[in-house]
Amino acid sequence: MAGKLMQALQYDSYGGGAAGLKHVQVPVPSPRHNEVLLKVEATSINPIDWKIQKGTVRPFLPRKFPFIPATDVAGEVVEVGTGVKNLKAGDKVVAILSHPTGGGLAEFVVADKKLTVKRPLEVGSAEAAAMPVPGLTALYALTHHAGLKLDGTSKQANILITAASGGVGHYAVQLAKLGKAHVTATCGSRNIDFVKSLGADEVLDYKTPEGATLMSPSGKKYDAVIHCATSIPFSTFEPNLSTNGKVIDITPGPSAIWTYAVKKVTMSKKQYVPLFLIPKLAEDLEFLVNLVKEGKMKTVIDSKHPLSKAEDAWAKSIDSHATGKIIVEP
Repeated sequence: MAGKLMQALQYDSYGGGAAGLKHVQVPVPSPRHNEVLLKVEATSINPIDWKIQKGTVRPFLPRKFPFIPATDVAGEVVEVGTGVKNLKAGDKVVAILSHPTGGGLAEFVVADKKLTVKRPLEVGSAEAAAMPVPGLTALYALTHHAGLKLDGTSKQANILITAASGGVGHYAVQLAKLGKAHVTATCGSRNIDFVKSLGADEVLDYKTPEGATLMSPSGKKYDAVIHCATSIPFSTFEPNLSTNGKVIDITPGPSAIWTYAVKKVTMSKKQYVPLFLIPKLAEDLEFLVNLVKEGKMKTVIDSKHPLSKAEDAWAKSIDSHATGKIIVEP
């Protein structure tokens, strides 16, 4: 497709929010060695996308300006680069792109073959695009840090999941229940029934005095917290943790390193684990896709927006009140 142009959204500098996104025509990229060219069918917006624009991880990301954001995509393979044997034109796939290079808010994108997996017909493009970053984050936090075995063979754990109606949270509730955990979850009042429908055993309205304490209504102490919200100090979690309980923070702020260091230096049995990076493994992504195929997990879509109005999706994500995932479609 050399020489052809495509529609895309990009920004030229840090800051600007949704207004900083510009609709442009740029050349369709060509797949290099071990890459595939995808015709994008759906892209999901993650908080890290607009945080990169905001400058939260400057000067490391993005690699250069102008920058086409978003990393979680589903689509159809239209061309393969040299060295690609497991994929061919016409394959329906889901892929996770690299944060330094992005590229998801466009009609076409190149993806690494190692981070691209086939998508069964039972899993729609929007469902699939929603999964990579939040699904892999929830999976890694629960299995690697919380030690949960999703086949249900581990001792029953008591898990707290904050912001359980959001992208990571709604996957974490479902995955924790696959691991036979007792799940306490927090969310706003309008989402209590939704979070219960995901399988949560107890749901707290975080805006109430009782919810703000994070105390389990049944008096359970948490073996692990999958902390998907922001602005809750460790001191709020600590009295609710079991003897060796840990808080796995997927949105660590500036104080995260200090809290982590203090817990290590004082040899506290109660641990704080800031989750800055997660491994991106194709086998884990394939595992999640198969869970959806088998009806063991679902993706909840908050809203869908055309690429021509992707700035609306961007603004909605920044607003931080989505229930499930925000999707952009060409």
